[in-house]
Formats: sequence, structure tokens, C-alpha cells
Amino acid sequence: MTLLEKTAIDDVRLSEATAGDYLELLKPRVMSLVVFTAFAGMVAAPVALNPVIAVISILSIAIGAGASGALNMWYDADIDAVMSRTASRPVPSGRILPDQALAFGLVLSALSVMTLGVFVNWLAGALLAFTIFFYVVIYTMWLKRWTPQNIVIGGAAGSFPPMIGWAAATGSISLESIILFLIIFLWTPPHFWALALFKSGDYARAGIPMMPNVAGEASTRRQIFAYSLIVAVVGVLPWALGYSSAAYGVAAAALGLGFVWYAWQVLNMPSEDRAMRPAKALFAYSVLYLFAIFAIYLADAVVERAFLAGVWV
Repeated sequence: MTLLEKTAIDDVRLSEATAGDYLELLKPRVMSLVVFTAFAGMVAAPVALNPVIAVISILSIAIGAGASGALNMWYDADIDAVMSRTASRPVPSGRILPDQALAFGLVLSALSVMTLGVFVNWLAGALLAFTIFFYVVIYTMWLKRWTPQNIVIGGAAGSFPPMIGWAAATGSISLESIILFLIIFLWTPPHFWALALFKSGDYARAGIPMMPNVAGEASTRRQIFAYSLIVAVVGVLPWALGYSSAAYGVAAAALGLGFVWYAWQVLNMPSEDRAMRPAKALFAYSVLYLFAIFAIYLADAVVERAFLAGVWV
């Protein structure tokens, strides 16, 4: 096949990609969580928000998150192709070429970081740049295929958005924003290890050293339960340290107890339950937990700000 013929074939393949394919490349479900937690950090910051700055910040963070997803799909196309839950992604399925995904991700990365840095502040821009670098280089290219602690360390990448939102609003980092980081950071291992329990076959075929494949199911279940206890405690820290109201504290405690209960079911999961129903239930609840705790935290911050502004006085 001549170079001209190969180029013509590639052009045809590129032309088949739809807007939906490129949207999928951005991992929109992950992006929605990133945007939501970043917005919570931004609103909770003790400053008056400029609406224009807030919109630019959120758009930049969303684009940066999407860029990370695109670069992740570019690099992981080989292992995505052999995993049932990822085989239909745009790159392994052939709807988007790897070079196209790479270029798309790099352009969006530069655009998001420069926009946030120039129009908001360079601390927020630097944090966004580091987050993209950490997710793509440290996690995707290194940790993911090298150590069963990939999720534990790599989870930091998904934990930075509240800090970025806070930095965008204030130009600084605070203990409160670090606590928001810790909630997500400590939530990540039990969330993904629950998934890994019922998708261990996928990870084995792809050669990814997830905890169940390396340490075994029993050890993974014990670690999930240990992390769930820590998550439940860290979740109430915003109230314990005076950053949120007692209403948030009660809600966070209830959500944390639910997390521990589901993790307890996983810990005591019958060996004959090959459907892994408790693990699937914990995985689903963990998603609900993170959205709920940040939604309550956000609502608490909005209510407090309204009272301070005299809206309900």
C-alpha cells in the first residue's frame, strides 16, 4: 500500500467520527463530577464571586478534564480494546485515530490551562496543568500498569478540582480546600476497588495490576472496608472544623455510615456470590455518596452566604 493510499484510507476513517465520538473522548461523566466538585470549592470560598470569572473558570476546568480523558484514551487504546467496558470507546473501536485523539487532547490541554491562567489567575492555571500532567503521565503512563497502588496514588488527579475551584476564586489554597481534596482522594480507592472486584477478568486480560488481581479478593475487601471507615470520618471534617453547619455534619455522618454499611457487605460477601452483588452495590453507592456530600456541602455554603448577605434576615 502506498503512502497516498494509506492517507486516503485514514482520511475516510477520520471523516466517520461524529461530534458524539469526540464528546465521548472527553469522558463526560467524569467531567461532570470534576466540574461539580470544582464548582463546590469555588462557591465555598469566602469571597464574592465574579460571574464572568466563575464561568471562565468552570469552562476551563471542564475542558482540562476533557483533555485528560482524551489523552488517557489515546494512551490506553491497547488495553481498552481488550476490556469489555472500554472496547467500544472511540479510539479502540477505530472511530477516532490515535493521532487525532492525541492532537485533540494536547490542544484542549493548552487551551484550558492558558485560559485559566490568563483570565483568572496563574495559581489555578498551574494547578490545572499539574492535574492534567499527573493524570496523564504519572497515573496513566506509569502507575496504572506498574503497581496495584495505582488508584491510591493516581487518585490525587481526580481530587484536585475543588482546590482548583477554590484557587480560581481566591488565588490561594486553604485547609478547607485541602479537606475537600482529601474526601475525594480517600474515596477513590474503595470506589475503584469495588469496580475492580467485579471486573477483575477485564483487568487480568489487560495486564493491569489492580488490587484484586495482585493481592486477592479477600485482601481487597479488607482494604475497602478500612478505607470506608476513613472516608466516613473525613467526610464530617468540614463540620468538625467549623467550615460547615451541623446540618451538613449530620448528613455527612449518615452518608458515611451508609458507605461503611455497604463496605461491610463487601467484606462479608459470600464466596459463592460470583455475581459480586455487594461490590456492585458499593460501587453504585459510592458514586451517589460523592455527589451527595458535595451537593450538601455546596447547599450549606450557599445558605450560609445568603444569611451573611442578609437575604433571609
